[in-house]
Amino acid sequence: MIPWVLIDTAKIPGDGGDLRLKKRGAEFSIMLGSNELMNSRLSGSEEALARLSCLRLQDRERPKILIGGLGMGFTLRAALAELGSEAQVTVAELLPAVVAWARGPMAEVFGDSLIDPRVGIYEGDVGRLIRSSRSAYDAILLDVDNGPEGLTRKSNDSLYDLPGLSSARAALTPGGVLAVWSSAPNPAFTRRLRNVGFSVDEVGARANGARGGARHTIWIATKPGGTPVSQARS
Repeated sequence: MIPWVLIDTAKIPGDGGDLRLKKRGAEFSIMLGSNELMNSRLSGSEEALARLSCLRLQDRERPKILIGGLGMGFTLRAALAELGSEAQVTVAELLPAVVAWARGPMAEVFGDSLIDPRVGIYEGDVGRLIRSSRSAYDAILLDVDNGPEGLTRKSNDSLYDLPGLSSARAALTPGGVLAVWSSAPNPAFTRRLRNVGFSVDEVGARANGARGGARHTIWIATKPGGTPVSQARS
């Protein structure tokens, strides 16, 4: 069996520990402690995060999307495949090393996504970007933790509490979508989304897409206003 090789490490601010990029043959893994955060063979639910969100934006000619977390680029690539040429996609990634991995050892995984003219990279805290924005985005996609609680950074909890969700709602245009990826259901988070005024769909997705794998959860939370997809396409 081919052994795993450590490619690089990146320290997470705020005593969050070290991310480790590992490779085995053509397979990549990003680890935090004993937790595998992502694997290049398992992209189905992250791709579903993008597809489900973009489906809600079909009435928008120039949608603006914010993706929290670059990771291995699964969500970014799936979003680009769904969006038209006038879309603008900002990817917020806290760790410069993760961006360097995407352009270096994992360049083949990312393909041309980082040089797509629709894409801009923001190296910084996605929460800060959200809090400083008002009606700026048609969709915000969050895949920065294993669920709606701070795993990689305890301060990420502020993305998922009531003030954080209120900030996300304010950063969205009317009818805009907040989509959140999780490794498991979280009824308390569903309630918080509704408490700040979102309408919420909770969708199951498999880690390996149609081929199965672990069951993950995606919340599609919609801000009131805008034109429903069914009306926009009629």
